[in-house]
Amino acid sequence: MKLPAALLDSLEGVEGFDKDEFEAIHESGIQVTSIRLNPYKQANSLKSYYSQEVPWCKNAFYLNERPSFTLDPSFHGGGYYVQEASSMFIWYILEQLIGKETKGKKVLDLCAAPGGKSTLLATYFTDGLVVANEVIKSRSAILVENTIKWGLPNIVVTNNDPSHFNKLLGFFDIILVDAPCSGSGLFRKDPSAVEEWSEENVLHCSHRQEKILADILQSLKEDGILIYSTCSYSLAEDEQIADWLVQKMEMQSLEINLPLDHKIVASESPTTNSVGYRFYPNLISGEGFYIAAFKKNETVLMNKYKETILAKPNKIELAQINQFYTLPLEYQAFKQNDAIRVIPESWYFALMQLASVLYIKKAGIEIGTIKGKDVIPSHELAVSVLDKSTFKSVELNKDESLQYLRKKEMQIASTIGWSLVSYQGVYLGWMKGLQNRINNYYPAEWRILKD
Repeated sequence: MKLPAALLDSLEGVEGFDKDEFEAIHESGIQVTSIRLNPYKQANSLKSYYSQEVPWCKNAFYLNERPSFTLDPSFHGGGYYVQEASSMFIWYILEQLIGKETKGKKVLDLCAAPGGKSTLLATYFTDGLVVANEVIKSRSAILVENTIKWGLPNIVVTNNDPSHFNKLLGFFDIILVDAPCSGSGLFRKDPSAVEEWSEENVLHCSHRQEKILADILQSLKEDGILIYSTCSYSLAEDEQIADWLVQKMEMQSLEINLPLDHKIVASESPTTNSVGYRFYPNLISGEGFYIAAFKKNETVLMNKYKETILAKPNKIELAQINQFYTLPLEYQAFKQNDAIRVIPESWYFALMQLASVLYIKKAGIEIGTIKGKDVIPSHELAVSVLDKSTFKSVELNKDESLQYLRKKEMQIASTIGWSLVSYQGVYLGWMKGLQNRINNYYPAEWRILKD
């Protein structure tokens, strides 16, 4: 792999950069695969692949080889997320800056697709609210899919431009901006990205990053925390953005205590000496990454947020749903189109505020829809972490599970009515037993096409 000479020249003298080692690791062809387990689903299907723990993230492991995730049913049930290890450093930053003070926190993942960082945030802030936003409509679909599979009820998925959030003055406690960038940190993982890199694109991305940050910072509360990251090595997208945040946006750089054995490089921005953290693939097991944290010092005027009144199921609908599945206590039911959904009651008012400004793709967990006298349970309920112990469950082996996930006909013993389908204890979806056949309710748009 021939790396762009302009990139290599621009990195000379940058903290931690060693040209010979940097080129050698890109020539080596070494690939690093890592996953982050869903602690609420206890998937064990890849345990034989674990090589070591990712040192800066809980429940995360490097794999000694890359298996076929497509052909692992636990992957489709949200048992784990395949995530680049360097980007999991967000967990470590949260431990340092937030600790266990997570209750009641409102968190925004602004550039969220495909969902790795959103699911990490939702896991860390289980008693908080995570808004996962994606501006590109086509990419928001995969974000919805991955957050559904993760199964936590504290996620709201939105499809909005960053500027739309400026009506929510001081709304969020923490904002993560994993900004669109020139992608040089992914050269080893995706060699085709080398051909798309240019100095012009770096500058274009830098200007775009400033605009995104300027649009979104109004919605960060006073003393709130901004976490900024890119998968770029370029100073213009990293340290120079840190300088811009401190000089132009009145942000305060926050330092993280780094254990020496992590081999993550602490760098300082050229003008304000703001601290950021660089991940080089020749030093750590992971791809190229830059991340920095800031506190907002600017005073935020108190804002009275508008609320959109959400439709609620009527008494008859609630009674019908509760006859099928007892809605969990401390949750509020509401309707989106014809579907009945629930969200923790503590976040219902915040959801109404968000709905007054943003286009919401998904919020909380969909329980199901009512069709005449029948309740059609949602796939979201099946793969959620909500209690489903009152339902019948059918445990399938791997071949049977893959048949189910391909949405094929199934030849298994089944009782009449709705049953959950599981593989090694991880729920995959619903099926319904009839007199002479089984109806497979796995979502058609998510079915496995690979043999």
